[in-house]
Amino acid sequence: MKGETIRIVVAAHKAYPMPEDPMYLPVHVGAALTEEAGAADSLGYRRDDTGENISELNGGFCELTGLYWAWKNLKEDYIGLVHYRRHFSFGKRKGRDVSDVLREAEIKPLLHSVGVFVPKKRWYGIETLYSHYAHTHYAGHLDMSREILKEHFPEYLSSFDYVCGQRGGYMFNMMILRRDYLDRYCTWLFGILFELKNRLEENGAVPDELDAYQGRLYGRVSEILFNVWLEGEIRGGRIHTKHIMELPYFGTEKTNWVKKGTAFLRAKLLHEKYSGSF
Repeated sequence: MKGETIRIVVAAHKAYPMPEDPMYLPVHVGAALTEEAGAADSLGYRRDDTGENISELNGGFCELTGLYWAWKNLKEDYIGLVHYRRHFSFGKRKGRDVSDVLREAEIKPLLHSVGVFVPKKRWYGIETLYSHYAHTHYAGHLDMSREILKEHFPEYLSSFDYVCGQRGGYMFNMMILRRDYLDRYCTWLFGILFELKNRLEENGAVPDELDAYQGRLYGRVSEILFNVWLEGEIRGGRIHTKHIMELPYFGTEKTNWVKKGTAFLRAKLLHEKYSGSF
């Protein structure tokens, strides 16, 4: 339909070069945790501690506080989420500059036929999604998520097991969803994550007991849960694969592959958890 509107939130916790295309909305995530909490836009971006929000949970939920804010406060027909250092692109552009991002004029003609846009799958080769998470983070977080699914969303249990056994998936919490899909996904996702948070705290495994990096567990678990939800929607006939489109993506900063590879091997062979980004 011609009149469909789209807005892509760019989650950021610091000032950074932003896309100039009007489709993008930079959002200061975790704004409630800053010294300027409640003040005017401290970064010059929209704040995620306005309207209905979970900004104070950003330490564990990461960019998801931006997704929650967008879900509750934006009205566009399509809502997306990207990161200040990682963006969707289009066609053959392979740059590292924000000028190479996906543009509104490129995606608009696709909105009539596509309801879900995802980044191209990330492949782990010798690891499954579950084993990679278990080696680099804590498998118990996924195991407890599975128990919650079993109790509250049993129809997604087979999708969870299938996804965890795969060697690739749609990662990074990057997506663009049609409004009805966004409503379904966020209702499902945050219901699971809030319950997971409650159970971890009841069992004494609160994020405060982890280092800051490992404490971002809800954001990481959700990367896998997004794949579970999408697989479940496909199996349930609520989303057809022809209405899903993979888009290229790129990072604006180079990955330290030596550091990352070393950390991966130490995690897999020596059981040392990741302690930082690469």
